[in-house]
Amino acid sequence: MSFPTDLEIAQSADIKHIREIADKIGIDREDLEYYGKYKAKIPLKYINEENIKKSKLILVSAINPTPAGEGKTTVSVGLCDGLNKIGKKAIAVLREPSLGPVFGIKGGAAGGGYAQVIPMVDINLHFTGDFSAVEKANNLLSALIDNNLQDKKRSLNIDPRTIVWKRVMDMNDRSLRHIVVGLGGSNNGITREEGFNITPASEVMAILCLSKDFEDLKNRLGNIFVGYTFDKKPIYARDLNAEGAMAILLKDAIRPNLVQTLEGNPAILHGGPFANIAQGTNTIIATKMGLSLADFVVTEAGFGADLGAEKFMHIKGYYGNLKPDAYVLVATIRALRYHGGAKKGEYEKPNLAAVEKGIENLKKHIENGFKWQLKPIVAINHFATDSEEEINFVKSECEKLGVKAILADEFTMGGEGMKALAEEVASCAFNCGNNFKPLYSVEDSVEHKIETIAKEVYGADSAVFSQKAKNQLKSIYELGLDKLPICMAKTQKSLTDDEKKIGRPTGFKVTVREFEFAAGAGFIIPILGDMMRMPGLPSIPAAEGMNIDKDGVITGLS
Repeated sequence: MSFPTDLEIAQSADIKHIREIADKIGIDREDLEYYGKYKAKIPLKYINEENIKKSKLILVSAINPTPAGEGKTTVSVGLCDGLNKIGKKAIAVLREPSLGPVFGIKGGAAGGGYAQVIPMVDINLHFTGDFSAVEKANNLLSALIDNNLQDKKRSLNIDPRTIVWKRVMDMNDRSLRHIVVGLGGSNNGITREEGFNITPASEVMAILCLSKDFEDLKNRLGNIFVGYTFDKKPIYARDLNAEGAMAILLKDAIRPNLVQTLEGNPAILHGGPFANIAQGTNTIIATKMGLSLADFVVTEAGFGADLGAEKFMHIKGYYGNLKPDAYVLVATIRALRYHGGAKKGEYEKPNLAAVEKGIENLKKHIENGFKWQLKPIVAINHFATDSEEEINFVKSECEKLGVKAILADEFTMGGEGMKALAEEVASCAFNCGNNFKPLYSVEDSVEHKIETIAKEVYGADSAVFSQKAKNQLKSIYELGLDKLPICMAKTQKSLTDDEKKIGRPTGFKVTVREFEFAAGAGFIIPILGDMMRMPGLPSIPAAEGMNIDKDGVITGLS
């Protein structure tokens, strides 16, 4: 008998009205802003700093994933359900999915099996319009820039060649990476080179995720760097009087979204930056909201821990004054086979020899946890193709490092299959002595901060800088932006900047090809290798397998 799809499971769920979920965590029904029956926005007044101090923050990250991902969201949702199963008041606080991966390689991104957040279809599509609001705010600034270029009376004298601000769209479309705008005559604007990023890579998304409140949001929007004038004066969004109108477009998006798990436990979804090209975690506001309303918050950091967890520690943790009380590393046997050299088509076949080689990738991530003064707990996200021999090997190797590895059966069993992991996480949150310590100080030089991440987190011998990167670095120092955290843009598939180097490579260097910076969000972006901030679709996009019938029944979205 075949296992039901994620969508079939979600559609058959006994979904509760969102006001019942709000009741569980003490939110007055009259305070909710309803988006239908099953989703709502929470006002910011529910953030309570005293409650935050008493609650426990659980960070979930992973080893370097296979192209299909290793199930961090599924484990996070399942862990939330597991904690509630053992009598803890827990909330999952997660990112919102982007339409790019939904219609690209991944399909849906709201968990899977019996560990999902629902309503799954709404969450994976337009949800409450947050991504649209980010997109519109971003593109309003683009429109104001181009309008100023053409307006002779109010011109800021911006040199079009120096404009770094790009438009965004929440779709994978490689043809928009590098374009020309303003063609067709003077009425259509100034002709110049332009480009699109995907919406999760927008600095507006990063600002939304790192803002403490609405005033902070507006201030950060004003600090967005646009380019230079012809006489080399820097221009910011505030010089275009853009921040007020941009903030208006984000007036609803700043409030976190309340939904539920399949088991009727509360979940908050808010913000959606990618971890390979942005900071990869949900909003500071959402995390603090969860910590205000529950005793345990389960949150995730995107892709591998070398990206998402590192950025959580050094960017989100820095700006939000947040420290994990427990740290979960997700691994799958299939990913360990992949890192051990198994070829495509062999990931689902037992292969102890490959797992024995691939375990080195997991070990490196465990070591990094200890460098941050966090004791990891390994969650083995269980698949039917995992052999008992492979599972026991992983548990034994983790035990040698002083770390527990626990089987996670959330996909087929929901919270019931996560009780053992939940017990360990709850215990560790109080007893493991976790006390996060950053690997660098923001006061360090940009080069030192990058070298530290490259050497300590990736295991590189050094970081090297292209001539283009060196020239851009001078501008960062001249603008006084060098005392900001680092947000590496790097492939998620490898500890290196080359996705083909699997496992735990040694004797390598990483190359900073170029720099971008987010003056409003507050971080510097070294771009490593071939990373693009506008992805392309795969040869067979997930969109091709999706459909909707005359009754509105959707298929293929999972």
